Amino acid sequence: MVNDSLEKLLGIVCSVFDAYSTLLFLPGEDAKEYHLRAQFSLGDDIREDTTIAPGQGLVGWIIRNHEPLLINNFDRKRSKLGYYANDEENKVKAFMGCPLGPSGGALCVDSRRSYNFSGKDQKILQLFADLACDIHCGASQVKKDQEEHRFYKSLQLIQGLRKQFPRWDAFLQHFLEIVVEATRFSHCFLVARDERGESYFVEGANIPVISGPSSGSGRFPIRSGLVGWVFTNGQAVHSGDGDASGAPQPLLGKNSGAPEFRSSICMPLIIHKRTRGVLVLANEAPMEVTPPVREFVEMATDHLALFLENLFLKGRLQET
Repeated sequence: MVNDSLEKLLGIVCSVFDAYSTLLFLPGEDAKEYHLRAQFSLGDDIREDTTIAPGQGLVGWIIRNHEPLLINNFDRKRSKLGYYANDEENKVKAFMGCPLGPSGGALCVDSRRSYNFSGKDQKILQLFADLACDIHCGASQVKKDQEEHRFYKSLQLIQGLRKQFPRWDAFLQHFLEIVVEATRFSHCFLVARDERGESYFVEGANIPVISGPSSGSGRFPIRSGLVGWVFTNGQAVHSGDGDASGAPQPLLGKNSGAPEFRSSICMPLIIHKRTRGVLVLANEAPMEVTPPVREFVEMATDHLALFLENLFLKGRLQET
């Protein structure tokens, strides 16, 4: 829906300025690259997967300097656009672009006619750029509000689990399912260490995480994989952050029989000052691990640790 609104806006911009193409570039997650988010063109030669780095070509100049740019006699030997396929860029005679608000980005138009844009046009384009920014930021805020509401409701459900399911196995299964539903990760499982602290094993999972003959006994050396690192150091770790180029992370060590996960969160369960378990969220496709996601998982882990501590105390009381 947001993309539809932006594309309609760019169609209007193209008509107002009698332009050939209108393009909107918005920042990626780390703002190191800016992606073509929406476009409207009279032709079919825009590269849909265009990414621009700050300072790269005319669009990159606008992004890096956060200043407007107007060129009415385009010199292809000195400048480049970088968003056309084949030799379509050679037909462009004029270019104009304006920066977007605090989030960064650029709204650009080009023309196949020389001296097609004026300083007044540039001021009007800046108003369109502000409107595009409002549409994008408004949609981002709505998404953030929905996410925060989902996390709040999920924490309420987790809070009520202790009364609904006093048995450990039932509690754990429902807990894992709630966490998966809230975070949208495909896998959530709890890893526990043995009594001697020499190895660890999967205590429970929303779906099976280990399969095949390589899984062996289902126990792994306490220092193997990212999970082993968490056991050893008692600190949370996450990997992936939506980077599709990253190599899959071995959570349980090599040849564990687990899928190849490209994104993960590993949270230590510290009970009586020792890491007794690790809560793991994992996904085979790259996913961004945002601060709100990490905060939710941290609070959910605290609830899980409290339940386990209560079970431990009950066991001690029954022994006396």
